[in-house]
Amino acid sequence: MLSLKTKRNVARVIPFGVLWFIFSLLYCLLEKGILGQLDHYPKTGVAYNFVRNTVTIPAAGLMMGMLTGVLEIGYFSRWFIKKSFTRKIVVKSLLYLIIVSAFLITLVLINALTMPEEHSFKNLSSPAWAFFTDYAAVIGIMVYMASIVVIAQFYAEISDTIGPGTLRNFFLGKYHHPVEEERIFMFLDMKASTTIAENLGHVKYFDLLKDYFFDLSVAVIDYGGTIYQYAGDEMIVCWTLNEGLKNNNSIECFFAMKRALERQAETYSSKFGILPGFKAGLHFGLVTAGEIGSLKKEIIFTGDVLNTAARIQGLCNQFEAELLVSEDLAKRLQLPATYTLKSVGQNLLKGRRKPMELFAISTSILSGQSRKPSSL
Repeated sequence: MLSLKTKRNVARVIPFGVLWFIFSLLYCLLEKGILGQLDHYPKTGVAYNFVRNTVTIPAAGLMMGMLTGVLEIGYFSRWFIKKSFTRKIVVKSLLYLIIVSAFLITLVLINALTMPEEHSFKNLSSPAWAFFTDYAAVIGIMVYMASIVVIAQFYAEISDTIGPGTLRNFFLGKYHHPVEEERIFMFLDMKASTTIAENLGHVKYFDLLKDYFFDLSVAVIDYGGTIYQYAGDEMIVCWTLNEGLKNNNSIECFFAMKRALERQAETYSSKFGILPGFKAGLHFGLVTAGEIGSLKKEIIFTGDVLNTAARIQGLCNQFEAELLVSEDLAKRLQLPATYTLKSVGQNLLKGRRKPMELFAISTSILSGQSRKPSSL
């Protein structure tokens, strides 16, 4: 069974293949319009078959797209994570063009092998050489492929900027009209952030936030969550109800975040002189999701569950707890014996008419010990 992280990565790779497939199909149609009724390429003499090309070229484009998607999601996105938007687009596009060029050369040589003449080195190299010495052919194809690479890069960067799945939801119009969903929300807040900011200064504190949110995000991906918003030093994470309850993903995510920071303790101490900590509150309920905005569109969630989760998080200091959950969520959880669920009593949260019982969750898992999602 695939892990949540693997499923998400596969979903992120597929659009690269789709983009390359669509643009490769468009290329075949443009090529047909240019060549008309010709049965060969004028410069190279290689046979031209529209039906064959509309199968092989899009198939090759799909493979190339999937390859670039794997490279992007598996390697390049991590290598260039701290580079500026423009630098990432330029450098990664150049790398992809080198890879694509090598792929193109291979295809041309393979195509030369299909010629009916004897497969001597001369017969093999002559059509390929004729193609690569044809200024119009090479420049035209390279510009076309460069356009695909750049568009794919913009897609990847914009998707990462607004959040995985959000761009797809905009395209599909999932939230064009308001939709009601049951979701779990976790409001996570850095401990003593004001003091830390005063000690570090605003610029260095911002660098701390970048590293801090980056390290926490890995756990969100591993446990199937979505980062809904950042608000200063606060992160808001959400799950659909079923996904958040499955294997206790919403709870496991919190403790995975703690372990992620603990593993980077030396790095934080050397760079900032402190290891940041955090506290969180969780609640679930019905929300309305939909697109809003004109100059800037955004998919937002509205509902009492968000305010309640925020209020619960605000009580962590009062009860000296790192993780508090609502009574409603606690009843739905099926925690293993390694977790302790302790009531902190009934509390009347601001904005609510009736008091709500809250529970603190702790774990006996040793600090720093790795614990993988049970769905792996």
